[in-house]
Amino acid sequence: MLHLSQSQSPDDSSTHVVLGTPLEMEPGENQEVIYFAAGCFWGVEKVFWETPGVVSTATGYMGGHKTHPTYSEVCEKTTGHAETVRIVYDTTLISAARLIALFFEIHDPTQKNRQGNDIGSQYRSAIWTTSPAQYATALDTREAYQNHIQSHGFGPITTTIEDASTTVFWQAESYHQGYLWKNPHGYQCHTRTGVACPILDTPEV
Repeated sequence: MLHLSQSQSPDDSSTHVVLGTPLEMEPGENQEVIYFAAGCFWGVEKVFWETPGVVSTATGYMGGHKTHPTYSEVCEKTTGHAETVRIVYDTTLISAARLIALFFEIHDPTQKNRQGNDIGSQYRSAIWTTSPAQYATALDTREAYQNHIQSHGFGPITTTIEDASTTVFWQAESYHQGYLWKNPHGYQCHTRTGVACPILDTPEV
């Protein structure tokens, strides 16, 4: 099922400041969408717009119960949303498996409802998938990484994995889009484990 995102407001800039692609672009031929929540979305988005094969990224809110949530509402933990990055990628250049492995490496998925000093359910670790293949890969990668990371002294992974069609991605306010390009010395919170994640990939990509 094609998962449609919802724009936060109609007058927001519609083009990615770095990639030059539409923020709300729907996937074309050989393209897919996946959603990652891994703490503060400013730094997460930057990691993925810098990743070869990623066509577009957008920050937003996902997994909550309120329509059209605002940043302040999400920060107040009244909506149930997680800060999330929507990623459109070219499957001929990068696989879902590689993106998912990168997702696990750029934060500490064993921290529940926080990343470092950022505390709250809006900073939880989550993946929303848009195809059965993505979903299976995410589950398998989580299991493989759990076995690997446990041997390095880390606890259970808290990352939830759900079908994106069960919720709505609400695009964040325009000043959150490409935030670290607009504010190169802006805040980033990357609490990483330092443990590499296995890539459950096919040889071609």
